Amino acid sequence: MSHQEISSLHSPHVERVKALLGSRGKKIRTAEHVFVADGMQSLRGALQPKTKFAPHIQKIFVTAEGRAKLESELGEQMEPFDVVNVSDAVMNAMTETQSPQGVLALCKYLPHDLGSISTAKKIAYFWQLQDPGNAGTAIRTADACGFDAVVFSDLSVDVYSPKVVRSTAGSLWNIPVVEGIALEALVEWAGEKAIYAFDGNGEISLGDVPASGEVIAVFGNEARGLPDLPSTIKTVSIPMKGHAESFNVASAAAIVMFHLS
Repeated sequence: MSHQEISSLHSPHVERVKALLGSRGKKIRTAEHVFVADGMQSLRGALQPKTKFAPHIQKIFVTAEGRAKLESELGEQMEPFDVVNVSDAVMNAMTETQSPQGVLALCKYLPHDLGSISTAKKIAYFWQLQDPGNAGTAIRTADACGFDAVVFSDLSVDVYSPKVVRSTAGSLWNIPVVEGIALEALVEWAGEKAIYAFDGNGEISLGDVPASGEVIAVFGNEARGLPDLPSTIKTVSIPMKGHAESFNVASAAAIVMFHLS
């Protein structure tokens, strides 16, 4: 654990974090499987991981205020972590947030594929989801509802981008997330699992979908909805009593996952 404070804005540590957050950040994150977690809420699950899928903390950067937060959270359990003190100016240079919380970490993740979630019974699948807030909320909701995995198609938002990581509020450490899976590949892999796709004009209503059993819930793009579906997938609508045209995809996913849990 380092007690020397980094105060230079040209420190290699600052450059490393900025590279992961900058315009080429996605390319670096994907190649190295490293991402930035900013703030105690994002890090809390990482400090006490509950599952084998949890990313590993490589390094934690803290301001004086951030160190106090970390110590109050961890106490003597702080010892195994590589904690580096930085000045407030350095922390401001490292983070994209307007009001940094003084705690930021570099984390390494193990990329998952369908093989690594072979025992998952309840799965949420998102086709070409674009909004970071929706993606983070979906992961957080799946975690809260006891789902076993979340899967994103190709051309979806980068799950390890800073905005998605913040929106998950720490749930990235509790549930496996698989990226880049085509719907056709998912269907082929699914075996006996029931697959339902959720659409405003569904053939059946959510109330007709059994809550028990192995299931994959499929949700579409924010603007374009679902892709062309194989005939084996039933479409399902969520009943609405009001006058809204539709549910936001993260809201729809929350209702569906709560029903299925």
